Amino acid sequence: MGVNTDLAGRVALVTGGSRGIGRAVAVALAEAGAAVAVNYRERADAAAEVVADIARTGGRAVAVGADVSVAAEVAAMVARVEAELGPVDVLVNNAGVAIARGLDDLTEADFDRTIAFNLKSAFLCTQAVLPGMRARRWGRIVNISSGAARGAGAIGLHYNASKAGMEGLTRGYAARVVKDGVTVNAVAPSLIATDMMGDRREERARMIPLGRLGTSEEVAQATLMAIGNAYMTGQTIQLIGGMHFI
Repeated sequence: MGVNTDLAGRVALVTGGSRGIGRAVAVALAEAGAAVAVNYRERADAAAEVVADIARTGGRAVAVGADVSVAAEVAAMVARVEAELGPVDVLVNNAGVAIARGLDDLTEADFDRTIAFNLKSAFLCTQAVLPGMRARRWGRIVNISSGAARGAGAIGLHYNASKAGMEGLTRGYAARVVKDGVTVNAVAPSLIATDMMGDRREERARMIPLGRLGTSEEVAQATLMAIGNAYMTGQTIQLIGGMHFI
């Protein structure tokens, strides 16, 4: 993939790792040498397929079911990962939901669910693995954000708020754990060819100066870059095909 990140002997946890971006990140981490825990909430069969794909290439992986918006389930998930693979060195907070709602259709329940799955989950998972990382003086955390953190987006203001909050969380943690050998960064893709695009892929591709949607593998590549760079922390890497520049 063009990224020289050596994770031999490391253990990685990818939330929402059963499909799309999460699946690509899990596979890339395994290719870099990490043992990988593939978290899922509902798609057990898909998570098992990711584990099988990793095993076929000689890697180690386990599928771990948990609702990462619930503290007790996060604690149980991390305990199982530690028992089966070892302490978590790399955390990729990828789990989330995208509930498309207009301004007049958005409900309090929609807002609360989005914040819980997209933002609270990142907090809970980070809190669960961070003590061990700090004690070992090494850790890498990458939060999968979105271009919606900065733009209007097409999903809704609740989604914007959740992703903007995730980037604030990224900077807040980064500032506080950098001296402990832990880096915290975000990757913010927009218009990636996943199930979220539905049947509007060609229409949305025309919005991108590059002329195509991004791929999950390109998001994984940026994630590996953030993990492999020990000097970068508190940053957001945007993958947006030239839609804007900051």
